[in-house]
Amino acid sequence: MLRLQAENIKVVVPYPILLESYSLVHHKLGNREAYALLAEVTSTAILTNPTTADYQDASVAILPYRDQDLTLFDTVLAAMSDRLETPVWTFDHHFDVLRVDVWQ
Repeated sequence: MLRLQAENIKVVVPYPILLESYSLVHHKLGNREAYALLAEVTSTAILTNPTTADYQDASVAILPYRDQDLTLFDTVLAAMSDRLETPVWTFDHHFDVLRVDVWQ
């Protein structure tokens, strides 16, 4: 978090990521931590939804990778990253396969 603030980096969080993260934290760590995550993200991040075009692009982009264990979720994020011209913050190697700009 300090690096983000120091470098004045804005974080864009797609709503599907927030939903998945909240559910995971709630299930694994409980209400208090889930509420804390929700409060932090909604007060500091830019929240956005995938567009219809993002879903369509993702549905096409996944087809050449039948031999990979990609999810449609990954390809939607890749499409959003391309449209928003912003890297994805991830350690998931699938984004390397998709040739998505990754921020680490």
